[in-house]
Amino acid sequence: MDHVEYVYTSGMTEADIDDRLRAGEHGVLGLAEDNEAYAIPLSYHYDGSRLLLRVSDHDEESEKGRFLETTETATFVCYEASTKESWSIHVRGPVEKWEADIDETTLNEWFQPFRVFDEATENVGFSLYDLGMETVIGRETVE
Repeated sequence: MDHVEYVYTSGMTEADIDDRLRAGEHGVLGLAEDNEAYAIPLSYHYDGSRLLLRVSDHDEESEKGRFLETTETATFVCYEASTKESWSIHVRGPVEKWEADIDETTLNEWFQPFRVFDEATENVGFSLYDLGMETVIGRETVE
């Protein structure tokens, strides 16, 4: 295609990936069951070795819960893009509920405010999930 504009990208260094993950707050988690896909925007916390995802709790029949149970390898994507500059990071691995006692002060430090959609805050709950960082790939625009 002669008249299509292109922008070149290259792989990010481990240090650049680490910096972007530490500075970021949200991304999209891709889950799957058989041949059906499900993706949800989530807040995350990265401490240099662990990627924790904050997932809202709903009843046992929720679509989100079903996909979390059936996905063997999840993909989490965080990115920024404009016409001139872009970067993206894909983290792939197993996702498991993280069982740890974390106080509210720490949760507020780790995560941006929780988004509530037409629900009373006393009815809102969430769980933390650990995404095993088996594969981490970052790409960014090359000037």
